[in-house]
Amino acid sequence: MQPDLKQFRSVCPLDCPDTCSLSVTVKNNRIVSVTGNPHHPVTRGVICHKVRKFPERIYHPDRVLYPLKRTEKKGDLSSFQRITWEEAYEEIVSKFQSIIATYGAEAILPYSFYGNMGILNSECMDRRFFHRLGASHLDRTICNSASSEGIRYTMGMGVGIDPEDTVHAKLIIIWGCNLISTNMHQAVYVNEARKKGAKVIVIDVHRNRTAKWADWFIQLRPGTDTAFALGLIHVLIAENYIDKDFISRYTKGYSELQQAVKPYTPESVSNITGVPAEDIIHLARMYGQTSPSFIRVGNGLQHHDNGGMAVRTIFCLPALTGQWGKKGGGALKGNSGYFGFNRERIQRPDLHPNPHARTINMNQLGDALLSAEPPIYALFVYNCNPAQVAPDQSKVRQGLMRDDLFTVVHDLFLTDTCRYADLVLPATSHFENLDLYRSYWHLYLQLHEPVIEPIGECKSNFTLFKELAHRMGFKEDAFQVTEEEMIQEILETTDSLYLKGITYEKLKKQGFVKLTVPDELTFPAYIPTPSGKIEFYSEQLEQKGLPPVPAYIPIQDNDNYPLIFVPGPNHQYLNSTLANIASLQKMEGKPFLHIHPEDAKQRSIQTGDEILIYNERGRCKLYANVTEDVLPGTVVSQGLWWDDPEQGLQSVNHLTSQRLADMGGGATFFSTTVEVCKFSSIPSNKDTGE
Repeated sequence: MQPDLKQFRSVCPLDCPDTCSLSVTVKNNRIVSVTGNPHHPVTRGVICHKVRKFPERIYHPDRVLYPLKRTEKKGDLSSFQRITWEEAYEEIVSKFQSIIATYGAEAILPYSFYGNMGILNSECMDRRFFHRLGASHLDRTICNSASSEGIRYTMGMGVGIDPEDTVHAKLIIIWGCNLISTNMHQAVYVNEARKKGAKVIVIDVHRNRTAKWADWFIQLRPGTDTAFALGLIHVLIAENYIDKDFISRYTKGYSELQQAVKPYTPESVSNITGVPAEDIIHLARMYGQTSPSFIRVGNGLQHHDNGGMAVRTIFCLPALTGQWGKKGGGALKGNSGYFGFNRERIQRPDLHPNPHARTINMNQLGDALLSAEPPIYALFVYNCNPAQVAPDQSKVRQGLMRDDLFTVVHDLFLTDTCRYADLVLPATSHFENLDLYRSYWHLYLQLHEPVIEPIGECKSNFTLFKELAHRMGFKEDAFQVTEEEMIQEILETTDSLYLKGITYEKLKKQGFVKLTVPDELTFPAYIPTPSGKIEFYSEQLEQKGLPPVPAYIPIQDNDNYPLIFVPGPNHQYLNSTLANIASLQKMEGKPFLHIHPEDAKQRSIQTGDEILIYNERGRCKLYANVTEDVLPGTVVSQGLWWDDPEQGLQSVNHLTSQRLADMGGGATFFSTTVEVCKFSSIPSNKDTGE
């Protein structure tokens, strides 16, 4: 290496399960390249092309470097002027104090998610600040809450197997997860298992990159995953492909499940899912005869009205065949539960003056901004871009346009949300921060130390909320800690046995440490449900008015719109992050809507046509890709593209609903019905929700 080049260890901050360890090359306090850390046991030097483009993001000419204040009406990005941090703080404090005096502190709402997955900069000092302020709580349920709750009803804890063990599986079922685009290191492990003879099956609604790579692709109708899983269970029980000893020792409610699945014959499930009955039987036999078998469950299927039940039902499968406890056997949706730190101690909800303060679900931001009582008069956005990611965008943006709503956005760029901001504050990239990173997939905790000095006048979330707390006059010790002290506090106050022995000093020396997960604290030895067993029958669900035994409830239908719309992730961006990077835009091309030839023919649509996709909530312009990769009656788009007024592009979330999933208050992005027409044949506004 050249003498003027320095090498630093880093961590990818993106909301991605892989949480890669990075190797960053720096010259004169400027990052010149980002590669994978070859010494990390999971990353092993391999990272996605998105992360290799990080230098383009860090030094992008449009990056916000100074505080900005709006000078004209909301709705565009051309009316900001530079101000100082002191001026910004003075305005925030003044507005907040005025709102609190007039309407109460719950008229203030934070809005954030995991644009940066660092614990310090996503869920520590910010939580302390808004608790002490007395603000409304935000229920952060936009991504994983439905599946997490569904798994807990079955298993008691939102964890699965160690992904490093999946190389030992002989049958791998990838269910609703486009691994190649969203979890590349799981794909690496699958390939290793494949070389040893494992078969790979993908279950999904779209023949995506992962589906094309599989040995067998099973394509089903959106929202029918629960029915498909129940059909597999029916065959497993009917043909005696079950582990009776495991069921007797470790499960509760088998007899109830046995009765419940009787109607889900292969023929009836075929009518629901569109999967041939013989394929249902064949897959069930493969699963029942092969051990160890592994199911990787993705995010897609939980974004339906019935998403929690779907994931709960799938997690019953390894229990029926006795796969839990076998190396390489079981299932995995996520492993966040292993990283549990003491949230009461770290986030300090005790600082909130009102223990009964209202909670607003982030999926219902549009309704909250337009009709919450008492109204919301201030919105503080960080680590998130709600003017792209929140459902029912027409309502969201109508709410953001309110003249009496004071909006602050802390970000690296002038995102679409900034169009409606009164103040925009410059945020550091993760390369400029000290932070602690956990994965929601692998089992390594990682320390991130700054690679470069902060650029311009950018501040981290941690620094921003600590300084703002001081200006609000908050004197508590909770706001006096340094980042290092916060990390030590997280590690020292945890009651998690899995984090035992991990210290700040060890992380500082090694960069990453694997959690301690002994066999006696994993399934099936440890099942923290109320009964201490895997619950096919859940009394908790019964008490909540939901089916106590897995049952298929169809997604909500809207006869006015004949097509089910699935707006999944794409290969080049992560949600709306990185969607402004020119090299990635070039690779992605245009925002396409994948439509089956039968549906395209009925609407005189051909590949490449500009098309309008619409329903009663809104409309969106895309480009047609006529393909058999989707089923008739289903249309699929990929990725969140920033608004482009010149091309007429806007968020596909103008179409999605604020309806909540069956469990966890989760989003229902994929239970959306729409109609499609050529852009030259735009119907009346009445038909398109405008």
